[in-house]
Amino acid sequence: MRIIKILIGKELSTAFDSWMIYTGYLLFFCICGFVCWLSPSNVFSMGQANMLSSFTVINWTIFFLVHAMTMKSVADEKKSGTLELLLTKPIRTSQLIAAKFWAQLFIILIALLLTLPYYITIAFIGHVDHGSVILGYFGLIEISACYISIGIFASSFAKTPVTAFFVSLGIGLCFQLLFGILAQQFGSGFIAELFAYLSISEHFDPLSRGILDSRDIIYFTSVITIFLSLAKLFICKTRF
Repeated sequence: MRIIKILIGKELSTAFDSWMIYTGYLLFFCICGFVCWLSPSNVFSMGQANMLSSFTVINWTIFFLVHAMTMKSVADEKKSGTLELLLTKPIRTSQLIAAKFWAQLFIILIALLLTLPYYITIAFIGHVDHGSVILGYFGLIEISACYISIGIFASSFAKTPVTAFFVSLGIGLCFQLLFGILAQQFGSGFIAELFAYLSISEHFDPLSRGILDSRDIIYFTSVITIFLSLAKLFICKTRF
């Protein structure tokens, strides 16, 4: 645990020493703020005091933000040679991956904190189901963790950060859009149910509406575990 904490500190120090993360936060806040409050589909046009539209915007903004952040997580270290240096030290591969995962998740949690003024404002102007909002934020954390694990996986075998970005973006779009579209195309039956289950949106939407289902938690946990395990395999190949 001590090694993981040290590695997390190193990851966060590197991230916050760069102007890119602050630019990312600024863009995230501005995009979410514009769509939620100034666009034609703003929260006032909904006629309801809820954060459903806000959660959709935050979800998609985080989607691109995470892939941009994680593209350097392993690929950049491989390119610079620092990964090989790290792997010569008494650090387990699982500890390295865990540190990168938790550091990236912490960065996303800060981004989500920037959206709390939306919640406070909506609660001030109308009656809000606070339980639904809490579950919605929980869903955003879960879905962000999935994107992060996909990003780390892509970065673990890609030779450059740019390649990692497009690979993780492609995989992410499959989970975010393609599987849901295929489920609708097949209509009914086992194949349709399989694609529906694989779709991240199918598991995020209930949480954004305040519905907690253990199957959704199992899904998110499985996606995170699978992609982080695959990342470990690719990094282990580098190690040995």
